[in-house]
Amino acid sequence: MSDDKVRPSDIQDPVTEPDVQATKAPGLFSASSVKAKLQQALAFGTLVVLFVFFSIASPNFASISNISAVLLSTAVIGILALGTTFVIITGGIDLSLGTGMTLCSVFTAIVMVQWGMPMVVGILAGLAMGALIGLINGLNVTMLKLPPFIATLAMMMVAQGLALILSGVKPIYFSDFPAFRMLATGSIIPRVPNGVLILFALAVIAWIVLSKTILGRYAYAIGSNEDATRLSGVNTRGWLIGIYTLAGLFTGAAGVIIAARLNSAQPQLGVGYELQAIAAVIIGGTSLLGGRGSIVGTLIGALIMSVLINGLRIMSIQTEWQNVLVGIVILLAVFADNLRHRRANAS
Repeated sequence: MSDDKVRPSDIQDPVTEPDVQATKAPGLFSASSVKAKLQQALAFGTLVVLFVFFSIASPNFASISNISAVLLSTAVIGILALGTTFVIITGGIDLSLGTGMTLCSVFTAIVMVQWGMPMVVGILAGLAMGALIGLINGLNVTMLKLPPFIATLAMMMVAQGLALILSGVKPIYFSDFPAFRMLATGSIIPRVPNGVLILFALAVIAWIVLSKTILGRYAYAIGSNEDATRLSGVNTRGWLIGIYTLAGLFTGAAGVIIAARLNSAQPQLGVGYELQAIAAVIIGGTSLLGGRGSIVGTLIGALIMSVLINGLRIMSIQTEWQNVLVGIVILLAVFADNLRHRRANAS
């Protein structure tokens, strides 16, 4: 969609089919698609360089056990990033990812451990809590007209407080549910944690939704030009609520996975995960300004973040310097996104 003002002739009757260009994902051979693929190739090259560098710097990095640990940590960041990819494509942002994930893990633990419900019910409860968080975010953005930054920042603080209140500021352990831990750390495929398989399964689902369904097409359209999309007969408010709710479902899934991985719900965990997830999305080529993004790029970005963090830890880099380097990576990713946008406008 163009950023130019919409002419009266462009406005269609609400009962007719909306403008195809307003609801269509980038084509296979379009200029934006080519640029996206180049960005993904660059991100993948960066991932390879990081892997080789850390493998040379520390022989333990390339060990099978450490690679398995990297993949398992990618599962949590990756699932969060998959959900927020939809939000960022619409031009929004979600800062409630980390603490929302924690609240979902705590609620899962309460349902299973304190209420004595079966594991399946606890997992569904965690997913439902995530969907509720996303729904509230969507309503705040669309109905109350709050900027996504403010709406999700408020939810970030609310979720953090509720997680502490519901848990009594104490971890809740899944000691009576040994099968729950296997959900993340078990291995249906040898050497590949189940959490990683869940990540890739959810990535396939996210890819189908984004590239093959009307929700994905409207996400691109809203991010490109929300006003023109609305004037073409699309209920942008309803679709935005749905997109935020979908992102919340991914947050709930991440909460369940991290609880299974740790075999406990840690109420003080979660802060900082949102920045890693958002950085993964941007590194993968999704624009903070909306209208462009891909699931494949997000997966590559999540792997880059996990490899970087794990590599710094295995090299015994102090936590303070780890934060500095991760912050620089986020800064460079946002700068590169703005640079791409300026070049696109200039061309």
